[in-house]
Amino acid sequence: MRVLVATEKPFAAAAVEGIRKEIEGAGNELILLEKYTDNAQLIEAVGNADAMIVRSDKVTKEVLDAATDMKIIVRAGAGYDSIDTAYAKEKGIIVENTPGQNANAVAELVFGMLVYAVRGFYNGKSGTELYGKKLGILAFGNVGRNVARIAAGFGMEVYAYDAYCPKEVIESAGVKAVGSQDDLFRTCDIVSLHIPATPETKESINYAMVGLMRKGGILINTARKEVINEAELIKLMEERSDIKFITDIKPDADAEFAKFEGRYFSTPKKMGAQTAEANTNAGIAAARQINAYFKDGCTKFQVNK
Repeated sequence: MRVLVATEKPFAAAAVEGIRKEIEGAGNELILLEKYTDNAQLIEAVGNADAMIVRSDKVTKEVLDAATDMKIIVRAGAGYDSIDTAYAKEKGIIVENTPGQNANAVAELVFGMLVYAVRGFYNGKSGTELYGKKLGILAFGNVGRNVARIAAGFGMEVYAYDAYCPKEVIESAGVKAVGSQDDLFRTCDIVSLHIPATPETKESINYAMVGLMRKGGILINTARKEVINEAELIKLMEERSDIKFITDIKPDADAEFAKFEGRYFSTPKKMGAQTAEANTNAGIAAARQINAYFKDGCTKFQVNK
């Protein structure tokens, strides 16, 4: 079988080496398409591939139509909204992700940005501490659980809300479960977003929701850009000079947010999974999942059932 690794932003060399070892060790052929600059290059490359590993690369209908032999696509990471999963299903192509492989990296970034924020972006003036602050985690998946683990080390009070995770599971991790998303925002000094971009969540973090936060509230987003209603958040920040917004996904309205000096920060590009360890873990996990599918038909991580 021919396995294409298509990465506009390439894996680290160690990750590619690990992927190659897994794929070729199972008797399959590895094809690399790295740092491509045009979608036409991806469309050409998928033509004779049986499987594909991607990162944040967009796998559109056009790409899927060109992938005439494709059987499985694995997103090396948790989020998969860059892949047209519904159309892939129509074409009989399995789409999987690699949940948990980037979780610690994203969680550590949350705290890197939080310390930066509460210390006034290191402007030389007196800041505040995270110790004793109330941290709210919206969605208690792999990343959320790692955030909770690290927050305990900072001595924070940790709360979480997840509509799909039982209260008992949240509380077994030493975290206080709240009854609603509103309660989470109303209770906490800081809210960290870890929700996927779905029809239900897109633009759900809006004026009314963030407006529930107590004075000095900090909203931090390492999830997806689409969950933020940017226009409404800008309106709120214009009205409330105490709110800070920290994000790992540059907003479309970045220039407008930038006017809130000392209250807004965005990484230049999405950095959550950008560690050597996460890069390697996710890539090798993707390779192993492809091998498992070809060997035993395993679809444990399929997201388009």
